[in-house]
Amino acid sequence: MKFFKKTKDEEPTAPGQVAIKKRSRVPGVMITQFVEELPVGMTTPDFTLKPIALTIQEGKCAIFKAIVSGNPTPSVHWTRSNGEVTEPERYKIVSDPATPFEHYIEMPEVSSEQADTYKCFATNEYGKAVVTANLNVIEMGYKKGKAMKDARAGQSLKFNHKTRVVESDKDDKKEGEIDPRFWDVLMSADKKDYEKICAEFGVTNFRWMLKTLNAKKVEREEEQAKYVEKLSNLKHIEVKPGGGAEFEFEMSLKDPNVKIFLFKNGVMVPFSVETEEKHFLKKTGRKFTFGIKDLAGDDEGLYQVMVEGVLIFSTDFKVPMVDFLVKIKEVKATEREDAVFECVLSSPMSKIQWTGRNQPCEQGEKFDIEVSEDMLIHSLVVKDCAKLDGGIYSVCAGIKSCNAFLVVEVDNDPATKGKKKVHKFSMAFSSFKSLNFESAPSFLVPLKMHSTPESYECYMSCAVRGDPTPHVTWYRNNISLNTNTNYLITNTCGVCSMLILRVGTKDTGEYKVIADNALGRAECSTKLTVNGIKKK
Repeated sequence: MKFFKKTKDEEPTAPGQVAIKKRSRVPGVMITQFVEELPVGMTTPDFTLKPIALTIQEGKCAIFKAIVSGNPTPSVHWTRSNGEVTEPERYKIVSDPATPFEHYIEMPEVSSEQADTYKCFATNEYGKAVVTANLNVIEMGYKKGKAMKDARAGQSLKFNHKTRVVESDKDDKKEGEIDPRFWDVLMSADKKDYEKICAEFGVTNFRWMLKTLNAKKVEREEEQAKYVEKLSNLKHIEVKPGGGAEFEFEMSLKDPNVKIFLFKNGVMVPFSVETEEKHFLKKTGRKFTFGIKDLAGDDEGLYQVMVEGVLIFSTDFKVPMVDFLVKIKEVKATEREDAVFECVLSSPMSKIQWTGRNQPCEQGEKFDIEVSEDMLIHSLVVKDCAKLDGGIYSVCAGIKSCNAFLVVEVDNDPATKGKKKVHKFSMAFSSFKSLNFESAPSFLVPLKMHSTPESYECYMSCAVRGDPTPHVTWYRNNISLNTNTNYLITNTCGVCSMLILRVGTKDTGEYKVIADNALGRAECSTKLTVNGIKKK
C-alpha cells in the first residue's frame, strides 16, 4: 500500500488582498475571504459536498467529486502534493456548464504512483475555499499491463496462424475494450452462467473468452497460492430473509494473520468481524461468510475479497427492481386444512424467498411453492396445518418484503378430528371489482424514479387497469419506444415493464407511459439518471 506525504502550504493570496479566515459548515474545508466586507448578495466560495478519501485497487477508476457554492459562481481547479494533474491520459478534469457547481477529477486506471493528497480549490473574486482528499492505492500482486499485453500477443498469434479466424473476430471486442468487471465476474462464476455473462457484457467470441479465461485462472491460482492452501465452495451473493444479503466461500490460509480486504466497485469497504454491522464477516472453521445488512439501492455493485494484494473472490450484486402489487394477508385455517399465502409482484421473478416462523420454507412434504406462468403471482401452500404451524410468515422479493400471520384454529368437530380436510385456498388478493366493469385507464402502481450506474441494466414497471384493455405506449423525451429494439417492452396482465440491458448516458431523460382505451387516457412519468461522469 502506498502512503501519502504531508501536503504543501496553502497558496498565497494576491497582492492587496486581505486574508480573513472563515469557518465552513462542512468539516475540513478552509475558507479565506479576500475583502473586508462582502457586497450585498455576494458570498465566498464553500463546499456543499467535499471529495471523500479513497482506498482503491490498482488499475481501477478513481473519482473525486466536489460540489461548490458561492456568488459569483466559483472557478475550480485541482492539484496534488507530489506531482501534477496535467496529463490528460491519467487525469480527466470534468465539469458541465449545465451543472456549474459539480466538479470531478477522474483517474481512469489508477497506478501506485498516483497515491497522494489531492486538493480542490474553489475561487471567486471575494475569496477561496480549499479541501483535501487522500488517495491510497492497493498494489496488485501482478502487473495488469503485462497481463493485457500477453493476452493481446496471444490474439495476434492466432490471427496470423489462420486468416479465416481473423474475419470472424474482426468486429469482436478485444480485452482492452471490455469492461474490466467482465473478467472479475467470470472468474468466480459457474460454467452454466458463462453464456449469460457474455451476453450481458457484449462478448460474442466464446472460444477466445474460454482460452483467455483459462490463462487468467492459471495466473490467479499462482498468485493465490502465495497465501491460500485451498479455496472451494464459492457461493455468490444472494438476498436473505430479513433484508440482508450474503456470499460465502471456504478458504484455508497459510498464515492466519494475513490481512483480508473487502472492496465494492474497487473501493475498500470497512467491515466488522462477528458483529453484524452494515458490512460484516462471520468465520466458522474454514467458511468465510460476508454479509450486508439493511439493503438499499446503493448496495448494488461488484464485491471483491482480497488477501493482502491478491484477489480471492468476486460477486456481482444487482438489486432487482421489484415491488409487491398485492402483499400477503393473514390466513386462518382449521387443523388438518391447507392454508395458502399469495402475493403479486410488479415485475416477473422466477423465484422468491418464503420464510415461516424464522425458518426457510422449501418445497417438500410441508410446503408447496407455486409460481404462475407469467412469474407475477407467487403462492405458498402450508399443507395439513397443525397448531405448531401458526405464526408469522414472510416473503422476500429483491430488497422488498412483507409478512402476515397464519392462525391455526383447533378442530372441535369430533366427526373430522384427526382426518385430512378438503384442500382450502384462502385467497389473499384485494378484490378489484372495477376490473369487471368498463372503465377508463388508471394506474394502480405508477413509475418510480430510477438512478442506475452506467453499463448496468435498468428495469422499469408500472401497473395499469381499464376495461376495455388499454393500449400502452412508452416514451422517452416524448419519442415513442414501442418499436425501438434497444428497449425490451412487455405487458402482462396489466403489469407494464421495460428493460434496458446496458444503460448508457444516452438513456438519461424523462420516461412516460400512456395508457388509453375508448373511455379515456391516463399517463405517468419518471426520470432516469445514469450515474457516471459527464464528459465534455
